[in-house]
Amino acid sequence: MTNTPRTAVVTGSTSGIGAATARALAATGTTVVVTGRDVPRGTALAEEIGGIFIPADLAGTFADLRSFTAAAREALSGRVDILVNNAGIYPVMPTADLPDADLDRMLAINVRAPHVLVADLAPAMARRGYGIIINIGSWMSRVGVPTGAGYTATKAAIEQYTRTWAAEYGPSGVRVNTVAPGITLTPGNEFAQDMVEAQAKSTPAGVPVKPEEVAALVAFVASDAAAGINGATLDVDGGLTATRLTW
Repeated sequence: MTNTPRTAVVTGSTSGIGAATARALAATGTTVVVTGRDVPRGTALAEEIGGIFIPADLAGTFADLRSFTAAAREALSGRVDILVNNAGIYPVMPTADLPDADLDRMLAINVRAPHVLVADLAPAMARRGYGIIINIGSWMSRVGVPTGAGYTATKAAIEQYTRTWAAEYGPSGVRVNTVAPGITLTPGNEFAQDMVEAQAKSTPAGVPVKPEEVAALVAFVASDAAAGINGATLDVDGGLTATRLTW
């Protein structure tokens, strides 16, 4: 990698883990495209970090997604160095209760959008011999819980994307990894803060993960200090998936 300032696209970055990630990358001198559907929040964050806001609904058509990547490339002077596939929705409920429309939207945002964005952006990274793709996974992709089958399956797909894309693009200098948060308190679930905190008490950390903690790992994985990490899933979960406090 040269000393040229880096560029990044962080999807779903108007709040929560995405916003924290945009801030963390910007703090390294990276120019960040902030994306999402909330124009006031996205505009404010882009102004705060010296980035660029491009509104996007990742549940749109294939053409919409490719229009977004084209706009991001243009805004970043033709070069995207880092792609963080963070956007995701999580309707967690019993299988039979999940509405068809919610399933379609979840598959579109959580699975289809990362595929289309990588297909559009990774080849140019490979031609340059440098690029970083970080997928945001979930602890729920590797354990069985009695609800949320659709959501957990989409996050398992993200982890498999990581392994396959690392094999596909890694020889050309592109690193692909997953950062998997544990029980995290974000604006999207703060309405259930008591429940989130109660769940986190069963982990060694005893408290929910903070978005900034996830973002700090994303920033590290995106750095040259992590050059040897490729095809991996890295947990930020307070010990949730690796330990059991009772047995």
